[in-house]
Amino acid sequence: MRALSHDVRRRATTGTDAVPPHHRIRGMDERLARDTVWEEHAHAWGRLAWNEHGASTATLGVRRFTITPAVGLWIPAGAPHSATARAGTWFRAAQFTGTPATFGTQPVAVDITPLLRLLLVRLDEDLAPSSRALTEALILDVLSPSPRENEVRLPGSGLLEPIATAYARAPHDARTLADWADRLGVSTRTITRAFERETGMTFARWVAAVRAERAIAMLAAGEDTEDVASAVGYASVSAFGAAFRRVTGVTPGSYRPAAE
Repeated sequence: MRALSHDVRRRATTGTDAVPPHHRIRGMDERLARDTVWEEHAHAWGRLAWNEHGASTATLGVRRFTITPAVGLWIPAGAPHSATARAGTWFRAAQFTGTPATFGTQPVAVDITPLLRLLLVRLDEDLAPSSRALTEALILDVLSPSPRENEVRLPGSGLLEPIATAYARAPHDARTLADWADRLGVSTRTITRAFERETGMTFARWVAAVRAERAIAMLAAGEDTEDVASAVGYASVSAFGAAFRRVTGVTPGSYRPAAE
């Protein structure tokens, strides 16, 4: 995701969310006029976050997830997290009074299928109690973890901080592992071990994941594929597409707005 501008709107959430007692699931949504940051907070209820348009991120500990119209995120009740969203994002969330049977106590990526989307949006209508109960039951029935977990693990050591900062600002950064070793005055092996220990990935795989994260955000906002490829450091659309598929398992087009 692009670095947030100086006029970012910051918010704090108190965690006092309330779901009406006769509702097991309550929907909410907001269209953001400005880049927005939510400081770390937690919710009293489990929450499924997804977007009608655009992309956002949620960070839980060292795990940063990208949320789009195609892939949402289950955030367990009480889990501290911060979040960001770009201007123009239309985000949605559904609060649950309980945890779906297929989920546990950890964040879980969720495919926002056309059926699930229709059911979630239907909760915004003024439904009769029987219709609401049926809709909520169907939502619980179709919810399932997604294999597309758009996640980047954030390195936390002082050694890797300059690298993480550089790629957050410019994912097209072309410096190699050897370049970084020279810049930091350590061996390539030292950096490799640090990345594997802190992120579970090699340096090259981590860079590819960060680039895919930025690309997903841009694609979800409707930006041109050629512009996205260039912005995240690939010389051609085909090279970008191949790298993107290796990281995500799907084509870039999977994250384009449904209307396109």
